[in-house]
Amino acid sequence: MITFESVTKQFPGGTTAVDELHLQVPDGEVVVLVGPSGCGKTTILRMVNRMIEPSGGRVAVNGEDVMRTSPPRLRRGIGYVIQGIGLFPHRTIAQNVATVPKLEGWDDDRIKARVDELIETVGLPDGVRDRYPHQLSGGQQQRVGVARALAADPPVMLMDEPFAAVDPIVRTRLQDEFLRLQSEVRKTIVFVTHDIDEAIKMGDRIAILSQGGHLQQYATPKELLAEPANDFVADFLGAERGLKRLALIPVSQVEAAPGPVVAPGAGIDEARRVAETHSSDWVVVVDDEGRARGWARLDELDGRGPVDGVRLRDFELTVHADDSLRTALNALVISRHGVAVRLGDGDRYEGLLTRELLSEELR
Repeated sequence: MITFESVTKQFPGGTTAVDELHLQVPDGEVVVLVGPSGCGKTTILRMVNRMIEPSGGRVAVNGEDVMRTSPPRLRRGIGYVIQGIGLFPHRTIAQNVATVPKLEGWDDDRIKARVDELIETVGLPDGVRDRYPHQLSGGQQQRVGVARALAADPPVMLMDEPFAAVDPIVRTRLQDEFLRLQSEVRKTIVFVTHDIDEAIKMGDRIAILSQGGHLQQYATPKELLAEPANDFVADFLGAERGLKRLALIPVSQVEAAPGPVVAPGAGIDEARRVAETHSSDWVVVVDDEGRARGWARLDELDGRGPVDGVRLRDFELTVHADDSLRTALNALVISRHGVAVRLGDGDRYEGLLTRELLSEELR
């Protein structure tokens, strides 16, 4: 969808912001540009819609050289979301979202339907359409910015540090909401961030750039973390590459260990035998329908009664198939048993994840 062919950008005074960039952004993917300050990532982004024009080389969108397209026509086909949001303060939310459709000459009924659709799509509450930007929270304003960028259904979106201006909790929610939205609309997106963790979470592919706009590596997050191209990339990814890789691997990829499981009616002798087999001093109690009822310590069991005759303890944290192995590691660290309990639909017990299983997956 977007190609950079030998693209360079030099500013007056001789500063080179981008140097001989070769890059292809596939249709329907999120490509994240990341690197230290001065690496040219925002310059690269803005050359796509001619807010900055290249000094040399060729930038093309869907095969068409951007320099052969008038800036107004080019920009109406490209959604643009920036860190400062950039909403028009004197216009209502509905009027902000309707900006490009109005420029495109849509009729009022079509515009209203599209605004209503997008307000719902980006997760804004009912009743915001007639409010003004200052009446919304920062996170809500950022959602409006995304809705406005999507209004005319552009095939391409540019996002420049879109979630950097909000607090960490809201930022995580916006990231998750954006990923959900992207799974539905499948736009081609160039996304700029300085945060490698955000790049790993958001990107289908990541371009790591160094000072002066030099592309050091372009690959999927898994490929980057597994095989950095050079010392610069390895240093930029950080010393916790293994933990970052865990965030990309779903729990479903690892076969859970069965663990010390007994039925609610099991006696103390059976519980001890099962626990001994698994070298533990506790058992998981699972009912006939496969639901995890909790866990029990052997030293608290009454020798005359069944396992469920004592108060069963709840698990501190549990994980599910679509959680990441990093989430599983967190549960494993918090657990007093050093394991993560995996549950399926209806709290059905699916087994335990251990340090050994996570280490083996990384190897």
